Amino acid sequence: MSNSSIPAAYSPPDRLLLGPGPSNAAPSVLQAMQQPLVGHLDPTFIDMMEEIKSMLRHVFQTENEMTLPVSATGSAGMEACFVNLLEPGDKVLIGVNGVFGTRMCDVAERCGATVTKVEAEWGTIIEPSAIAAALEGCKPKLVAIVHAETSTGALTPVEELSRLTHDAGALFLLDTVTSLGGCPVAVDDWHVDAVYSGSQKCLSCPPGLAPVSFSPRAMEVITGRKARVQSWYLDMNFLASYWGSERVYHHTAPISMNYALHEALRLVLEEGLEARWARHRKVHEALKVGLTKLGLSITSQKGHQLWQLNAIGVPDGADEAGVRTRLLSDYGIEVGPGLGPMKGKIWRVGLMGHNATVANVEHFLDALGQCLE
Repeated sequence: MSNSSIPAAYSPPDRLLLGPGPSNAAPSVLQAMQQPLVGHLDPTFIDMMEEIKSMLRHVFQTENEMTLPVSATGSAGMEACFVNLLEPGDKVLIGVNGVFGTRMCDVAERCGATVTKVEAEWGTIIEPSAIAAALEGCKPKLVAIVHAETSTGALTPVEELSRLTHDAGALFLLDTVTSLGGCPVAVDDWHVDAVYSGSQKCLSCPPGLAPVSFSPRAMEVITGRKARVQSWYLDMNFLASYWGSERVYHHTAPISMNYALHEALRLVLEEGLEARWARHRKVHEALKVGLTKLGLSITSQKGHQLWQLNAIGVPDGADEAGVRTRLLSDYGIEVGPGLGPMKGKIWRVGLMGHNATVANVEHFLDALGQCLE
């Protein structure tokens, strides 16, 4: 390649990321990524790893020793939970009320598991009665639920689902990719055996790390497997040694991303979990008030609407894609489209982490109103 054909350095536009993720990161999180690199086995980096684990336990509200960020995106967190807990021939029960429940089924089937689906209309929750009925017909090793379904904006209560799961002798797996840091997640109180999340949503960190946590019961299953974990990279038996006191080399951790997660978690704890949850709820309510004035509403099930991810119904006659395009080009605001059966029917508006402010709500509503005119 000649010097004349080498591209100029990339300069991204300034966007307000109000889609389903990533969200904008706090300035101090981006600044943390600019700190000098150290080796991933440097004593100072190891000390920081311990602080990340401790802060993650607080945010997950758990005492689980096996709590760490997988060096990959949230989807790898999902895969890590399934490949470690499932072996070929195992039975798994999965709640499907959106894209990510569907993805769980795909991952579980690739593990060689037999999948039973408990399906609900997109935009509604997985009901305890449906799980109870399904448990009568099968004896699964694992029950998996999406806590906050990013594709529909529905928040499924899980305490009763967890109780039903454990009464049936199964492990309980929870997807908290969009809920962690934006609404209550109580891993120990809810008796969750395995949980995963992502760094880029309510934690307001760039995408690239997947916080996970496994209960002692889940770790007994993992260490007692008959067959090796299907994924070498995601094998918790190896990662336990890498993130544990032994510090056995496994992979080169993304140094700068861990700097960013450390600062993002520090900001969460500095604000306080309950205050952070209250802020997300406040801006969600402000959005609903403003939408009513525009003649719009949120489509997910009433009483179970996510604060941090809002599925706004597209009004009759509106150009769904055209509105999104104009929001981005004229106002620098990114929102997400609907997926699957929701395609063309909703806009997905994220108010997550650093972006969950009344000022952002007002800016979005003003821009949306002008686009709809």
